[in-house]
Amino acid sequence: MLFRSPGTDPVHKVTIIPRGRALGLTQQLPQEDRLNINQEFALNQIAILMGGRIAEELVFDQKTTGAGNDIEVATGLARSMVCEWGMSEKMGPLAFGKKEGEVFLGKEMGTVQNFSAETARDIDAEVRRIVTEQYDRAKRILVEHRERLDKIADALMEYETLDTADIEVIMGGGAMTRPPPQKPLTTTMVADKKKAGALDAPPAVPAPGKA
Repeated sequence: MLFRSPGTDPVHKVTIIPRGRALGLTQQLPQEDRLNINQEFALNQIAILMGGRIAEELVFDQKTTGAGNDIEVATGLARSMVCEWGMSEKMGPLAFGKKEGEVFLGKEMGTVQNFSAETARDIDAEVRRIVTEQYDRAKRILVEHRERLDKIADALMEYETLDTADIEVIMGGGAMTRPPPQKPLTTTMVADKKKAGALDAPPAVPAPGKA
């Protein structure tokens, strides 16, 4: 059974191979069709999105721009919980911000602030609370399971892409048995192999009748 927090989707694939602007990708797939999300799932998603930034801090003791999109998505999710879905006990089951009417060509969908400045401060405080609480929660999990974090990182450095079965093996304390992928030779690697004689051309075979 794959190690994961209750109320989260299983990890389908993790890769460090760049995809577009992303330097890597973690893909989760639901076990059944999901028509909506509940509060537990939303909070879990925010905690998951904080994982990359926390790993940077734990392993490298620094912050990079790599977590920028994750932070943006997590903040937007928390704001939707407060302003659209009524998932904040402090703000109650209310919707804040009125959607603009018809969207015309060249104009993006926006919202009109239909609440006071004091309410806006309360909304910002709730969004901050939700994100920071899930950040702290994710950090406790990664600190507690730091050994697993390091093993996953080492496996990604060697294999570049891990699927569900690979992750189950590593999280269960096992060792990878499949061979790592063949990586393309770099100029330095080719030079080293030539120096060692590993890439020397094979002896020529005479054509028939010319021996």
